Amino acid sequence: MENLLTDRKFWVDYWESKTGLSVNIPANYLFHQQLREIIEKQGVKTAIELGGFPGYYAVFLKKYFKLDVTLLDYFVHTPVTNSLLEANQLKESDIHIVETDLFNYEPERLYDLVLSCGLIEHFNDTADIINRHVNFVKPGGTLFITLPNFKALNGWFQKNFDKENYDKHNIDCMDPELLQKICKEAGLEVLQSRYFGHFSLWLENEKQKPASLRLFKKAVWLAGKLLTKLIPFNSRQLSPYIILEARKI
Repeated sequence: MENLLTDRKFWVDYWESKTGLSVNIPANYLFHQQLREIIEKQGVKTAIELGGFPGYYAVFLKKYFKLDVTLLDYFVHTPVTNSLLEANQLKESDIHIVETDLFNYEPERLYDLVLSCGLIEHFNDTADIINRHVNFVKPGGTLFITLPNFKALNGWFQKNFDKENYDKHNIDCMDPELLQKICKEAGLEVLQSRYFGHFSLWLENEKQKPASLRLFKKAVWLAGKLLTKLIPFNSRQLSPYIILEARKI
């Protein structure tokens, strides 16, 4: 499909290259505050994480908020997910797993909270992938999407030192105004669409990179952390993420 910037082989290779996937998810996991506010204010009972293998946010939502949670992805390696559940004192039956292609799947139910973290930027047609999220949201429910901001310094780092990974991302979609416009056109009420986080850098499979690059990355990371600790702010130039929160009217 022309809309895809990745394929199944990419994700199989990606996850097979990873180690230490079965981690204990902490209560202060990334975006925990935003998710807590949504759940408490909206009385969320059901949630689905799209494209979320191995299911870190599904586990987070079940572990700390006791939600009825579903994980949907078109690549799910069950032993990894089960090991993650075990590491977080959960049972296999605690999370519903749907392994399917999102583009050939009609939702069997609707959810109070639909989220994806690092999914929409792997597609060329941003409006299409967001609307596929919207199809899962109950009336009155919440859509919560996060994605990396490769228009920031972190993106420069990716482009120059991990071009293969950079090219798997749709840089044009990393625009809060564009995301807001798409959601409004879909009939959603946009509550926030903004840059998030003061500063961060990362490289995929960093341990496999040359030592000189790892040292350079660490030096830039420390400098950026110091700057944004002294003057904390969110910005297009430095913030590593974008978050979108919208409600289905």
